[in-house]
Amino acid sequence: MNRATHFILPTLLCSISSIAYSAEQQSNTETPIETMTVHVSPTANTLPVGTFDSLVSNLEYDPRVDLQSRNMAEAQADITIRGGIFENTGFIIGSATLLDPQTGHYVSEIPIAPSMLTAPKILTGADNALAGMNSAVGSVAFNWRPITGGGSVSLGVGNNDFNLQSINASTVFKPTEYDYRLGVEGEYSHSQSDGSIDNGDHDFERIAGRIQLIDENSQTDLFFGSQNKFFGWPNLYTPFGVNETEDLETRLIMLNYKQHYANDSFFELSAYNRKHEDHYVYSRENPAIFEAFHQTKVNAIGLSGQHNVNPQWAINYSTQFLADSIESTSLENNFTSRDYYKISVLPQYSVDLNAEQQLVLRLGASFDDTNRDDSQLSLIGDISFTSQHKDAGAHRVYLSYAQASQVAGYTAIGGSETGGLFRSNHNLQRETSQNLELGIELEHASWQLNSALFYRKDDNLTDWTYNFDSTSARFANPVDINTTGVELVAVKHFDNAEVIASYTHLHKAEDYGAEDIDASFYALNFPTHRLTLGVVWQPIGLLEFKIDNEWRSQQHNNLRSGGDNALFTHISLKITPPQISNVFITLAGDNVWDESFQEIPGTPGRGEQYTLSATYSW
Repeated sequence: MNRATHFILPTLLCSISSIAYSAEQQSNTETPIETMTVHVSPTANTLPVGTFDSLVSNLEYDPRVDLQSRNMAEAQADITIRGGIFENTGFIIGSATLLDPQTGHYVSEIPIAPSMLTAPKILTGADNALAGMNSAVGSVAFNWRPITGGGSVSLGVGNNDFNLQSINASTVFKPTEYDYRLGVEGEYSHSQSDGSIDNGDHDFERIAGRIQLIDENSQTDLFFGSQNKFFGWPNLYTPFGVNETEDLETRLIMLNYKQHYANDSFFELSAYNRKHEDHYVYSRENPAIFEAFHQTKVNAIGLSGQHNVNPQWAINYSTQFLADSIESTSLENNFTSRDYYKISVLPQYSVDLNAEQQLVLRLGASFDDTNRDDSQLSLIGDISFTSQHKDAGAHRVYLSYAQASQVAGYTAIGGSETGGLFRSNHNLQRETSQNLELGIELEHASWQLNSALFYRKDDNLTDWTYNFDSTSARFANPVDINTTGVELVAVKHFDNAEVIASYTHLHKAEDYGAEDIDASFYALNFPTHRLTLGVVWQPIGLLEFKIDNEWRSQQHNNLRSGGDNALFTHISLKITPPQISNVFITLAGDNVWDESFQEIPGTPGRGEQYTLSATYSW
């Protein structure tokens, strides 16, 4: 490997105690009263420390999700929402859910540059039941950005022999004789380092490009992306103190078309082909002991939209079809392909109580099926009251009830039940989830508050469990879990700073229906209390300080070494020299307190990482 000059971030940054997040991330788009939401960045820092940015970068400080990583978030990210597990969470691009049939560990392997997409929207309850596919608890949803032209190039170095190179560029053509514009965008990024702990090295590379056609009422995007990732980590999946490695290769081709038509109606059609290859090595010092190869292929098409019949009545709809397959050296050959079908219809009635108040009622259902599992019909409904006053701001109160379902991945249902580290369960049934939620959203000129109280009942949730009498195996087992939760997210804007604070509380009552389960890797790996606090502060035009903090009190787990409490901090200082046009320099650090908390029980946590980068944009 080529190694960059060793660099340690000045200790000045470690003394920054401000908290919050950036006003630059706010959307200035006026939102219709019936869909009032808070359009702000949930974190101060949007770029990672230690690699180039991906769709999961800095989600570990996002109060709306819980990210549990192996190595770092961009190496492997298990995204959980409201106390679910990583396989309950979907990623939606346009109208299609991206799926990896082997295991949810690889769902976030998406070779799309974040600059090509809008900021993530977290879907729960009725919204997830309508748009999600095989993701019973929540989804992380993105849309394609219009191409505007321009670009940037970044170079970075850091401790642990870190180095980074990234370039993106786009251009827009506007033929005078036609009423459309054509955009072309490309991106290349690469990073590598020795890792924040021993045997935690990485070598990542991504290339992505798209062509976009936009006219007055439609947008079409054709995308191709390729991503190669190698990384190592001690006890990556096993508890035996060995240095394991993953070598991943992901290819994605996607076509997206969105059309607006009469009465503010629209529809969006998305189709993709995804191929993912995984080469796992149990011991990097002696690969012959055990290694596994997996290849998954997915073809999918999705259609969603809203048809407005008149100002009072509308129909929300979403339908998806997905076909996947797997070739594996460590899974059985009798369960290697599956087709998925889903259709959701959610009629909507809106009534204006007066010029400033509106009531919206939605009631419908979704239907899920596969060619291997039982089908499921699920109820979806919510009612919301919105009030928007010129001087007092906007207020929204809603009550929703939503059912959703999904089926287990191939690792859980398609492998051996008697041998190997991961023991499948061929009797796993369709998982079902019922979510009841009450929420209040307040938005004023200088502050916002989002709050939600929810109760979710998950039946036949697939979890990976541990038995002290069989310490060398993890077992796929169904569990019934009742989850109660509270979420509070507050935002305050000042003249030269913005602050965000959040608190979440989760409580679970579980029933595995068995007496030989001593610990849970995922379903019971959750924070009972979690606080996030962040700031963006710009004292002068030359300097911008950003800091994100997360404190958690984790549910006790017999597999975890060390304490159940943790504090993580991500800080950065952006310097924009007035003498050099279009250039800024960033000093950044992550996990500055060198917190050793095991996000995955039994797997070491990440170490400190500091970087220095320079970016030129045009």
